[in-house]
Amino acid sequence: MSEQERRLSDLERELTLLSRHFVASRGPRIGQSLDRSAYVLLTRLETGEPPTLKELAHTFQVDVSTINRQVSAMLRNGLVERIPDPDGGMARKFRPTVLGLERLEADRAISRAGTSRLIEASGWAGEQTQQFLDLLIELNQGIEHLEGLAWSRTSGGTLPSSTDE
Repeated sequence: MSEQERRLSDLERELTLLSRHFVASRGPRIGQSLDRSAYVLLTRLETGEPPTLKELAHTFQVDVSTINRQVSAMLRNGLVERIPDPDGGMARKFRPTVLGLERLEADRAISRAGTSRLIEASGWAGEQTQQFLDLLIELNQGIEHLEGLAWSRTSGGTLPSSTDE
């Protein structure tokens, strides 16, 4: 095995372990109210402009029917709302509701606590955590570029008003 192949093998194993540790750190989802797909979709919907189902399907690289089922369940639970295209297009767009953002933030606080436990267990100082974060961002952005996707990393910061349609 070449040095490059060994590095890739080690990286694949460590990423697998990280994924396992991260999921396990959250515990049995005690106190969390969102399923995984709603959590991930709301994380995307809270940033940037409201997308269509087709745009969401492209972002998550799944069939439109899969996204439609997930968004439909979120609509029924009051986590997202369907809005007209602000640019006058025919397709409806989706954005999180106040309830959806509140539940996302509550679940995110639980997730952050699990992440904090992992970082504390590593014994990392703030500088090491920042270096790791910077490298993860660089890796994710490289993957997004390769796949022709973009994931906004800043929140719009405003909740929709109940009078918007």
